[in-house]
Amino acid sequence: MQYIHAKVLAGASKESFKKKSEDHFEISVKEKAENNLANKRVLELVAEYFKVPLNKVRIINGHHHPSKLLIVEN
Repeated sequence: MQYIHAKVLAGASKESFKKKSEDHFEISVKEKAENNLANKRVLELVAEYFKVPLNKVRIINGHHHPSKLLIVEN
């Protein structure tokens, strides 16, 4: 199990996923921060990066905030 911190920019012109340190990431998604669309895309990108199923990634804190705390289960 791993905790990661993500700073998310929703509604960006292009997607990006940058690793800033061991557990800090900057993520830009095209989806807007409406109807949980941006959060869903963030979860998809994190699951893809860590090569785990989508149901193994959850947002713990920051559902309505650009700074998020996520947990990735092995």
